[in-house]
Amino acid sequence: MAKKIFEKAGLINLPNKPAVAASDVPDSPAQDPRPKTAPGAMLQFMGQQSAAVREVEELRTRLQEFDGAQVVRMLEPARVAPSRWANRHETSFADAEFALLKDEIRSAGGNVQPIKVRPLKPGQVLNGSTPGAVADFELIYGHRRHRACLELGLKVAALIEPMSDQELFQQMDRENRSRKNLSPWEQGCMYRKALDEGLYPSLRKLAEAVGVDVGQASRSVALTRLPAEIIQAFPSPNEIQYRWVKELADAAQRDPAGMLAASREIAMSPMAVSSKAIFEQLISERNQPAKSVEPFNTPAEPAQAASVDLVVSGKVLGQMRYRKSGGVSIDLDNVTLDEEQKTELLCRLEDVLREVLKW
Repeated sequence: MAKKIFEKAGLINLPNKPAVAASDVPDSPAQDPRPKTAPGAMLQFMGQQSAAVREVEELRTRLQEFDGAQVVRMLEPARVAPSRWANRHETSFADAEFALLKDEIRSAGGNVQPIKVRPLKPGQVLNGSTPGAVADFELIYGHRRHRACLELGLKVAALIEPMSDQELFQQMDRENRSRKNLSPWEQGCMYRKALDEGLYPSLRKLAEAVGVDVGQASRSVALTRLPAEIIQAFPSPNEIQYRWVKELADAAQRDPAGMLAASREIAMSPMAVSSKAIFEQLISERNQPAKSVEPFNTPAEPAQAASVDLVVSGKVLGQMRYRKSGGVSIDLDNVTLDEEQKTELLCRLEDVLREVLKW
């Protein structure tokens, strides 16, 4: 009390005690984050590691959602080369359906559904889709989408996947058939080229690989073996139907000169004629099988007998002869047939026997 009175009166002047800063006060043990013991330090380290492990596991789980997914890249269509087994005829890029596809891609600013390509191997050189361009990729499927982007000047969205020639061929065929049915001509050109280049050892093996009927594959290949004059008689080879192939081939075998002359006349005509009318015109005078007077066993009924040449790959391998009252005779030349020829011969026999049953 006396001290306060003397200070008020100014009789003594004691120095003020400086305030202690909060930062100068040592932390209490409860506030110190650092562990004081080795076991505590170990527990803290393990806790930090557990959190890191949990984060890695979460990231791994999220990545699994994209397992197997392919990255879509935007490519310059000029640097993408059509496959050498491309099965689209030029008329497929000029019809109303392609024009509609092109309008859809223009409106969307690109192809929503990606095409698929494979990178070219080192040293492999293919010409791009425009003159002077060198390709970096080869088309697997999506030729119509690729062409639309090329003509519109848009980059094309593409999946990139390395694969073998056979894998490319199979994926291209299956994808194209699922999107827009290929014509017999397009199918035949594709299959014939694959066989000619030895991609498959036989037509049957090819048919099994792509999942098509071997008889259908044989007919489509047979169509491509018809003389060019017959094909050119139609407005587009894509308009020739599967069910016409056999009759056209038969007519060409029975009367090759007549078929060629009629085909040239139709091709030069300025009149617009439907494909069906052209087909009927070509076979109208050649739709009856050649009759033979040679009897089978006896000369009893020569007028009731008929014979048909068995033609495989453009060569006559023998004859099938039959008579109305029953009985079939097959005479084959002494030739060796590969698997493709055997398949074609069996298809030919099947067609002839079907006609015999109608007779």
